[in-house]
Amino acid sequence: MNQGQSPRGNPSPGGNQQAAIVISAADNVATALEPIETGQTIQAGESTVIAAEPVPRGHKIALRAIHAGDRVMKYGSPIGTASIDIAAGAHVHTHNVASARGRGDRVVPNAQPDRSVTASRAIGPEEFRTGILEREASAERTSIDAVRLAEPDEA
Repeated sequence: MNQGQSPRGNPSPGGNQQAAIVISAADNVATALEPIETGQTIQAGESTVIAAEPVPRGHKIALRAIHAGDRVMKYGSPIGTASIDIAAGAHVHTHNVASARGRGDRVVPNAQPDRSVTASRAIGPEEFRTGILEREASAERTSIDAVRLAEPDEA
């Protein structure tokens, strides 16, 4: 089967377009740019995986096995914790990930500690909230840009 083709050998909705996108080498999930069918071979970044189940456009697919309790990484940052074991190629969403985004009661630490001068000084609660909001806005812009890549230009 050629890249960009469904399991039946038919061109995917995007033709030879990339079916999923990965932003960082640290990511263990990729975002579907088009609906992904069971059995479809997906290449995202340096990873190749076979879809274990359908993945709707805009949802995530596991690039490798993620164990219960492990961080789910997207955009090079943790977006939540696997609530159950997730197989490579599985649909990754709220049914198998406890999200930390947008929650004030749960903070998922960065994969790598921030050793910058700014991070080493004490910050107040307002500065902390502002930093979280800025990161979430940046992640949302990145997500919107990924969706725009999937949408064809209108002539």
